[in-house]
Amino acid sequence: MMKKEKCLSYVMEMKELIELVLARLEKIDSKISQGKTLRPDYYRNEDLKKMFGLSNNTIIKYRQTGVLPYTKLGDIFLYDSDKIDMILKGNAS
Repeated sequence: MMKKEKCLSYVMEMKELIELVLARLEKIDSKISQGKTLRPDYYRNEDLKKMFGLSNNTIIKYRQTGVLPYTKLGDIFLYDSDKIDMILKGNAS
């Protein structure tokens, strides 16, 4: 009987540990899901640099040559995310 009780005790401990891990994973998943945001309507220079690894000079060159359509609001350059998607799809091989 002693062996069976130890085995049962071990199984119960493992079950509790697994439940704690699952609860923790659900909490992490919930936080990740909350962090998801919809794609913005417009990107800024910093967004393009992070997303595509572009430098400031490259962004300026693309604007000046018409490769990158933009809207200027004061000193801020905005890039329509739908137009960026169309450019990317048009350049896909």
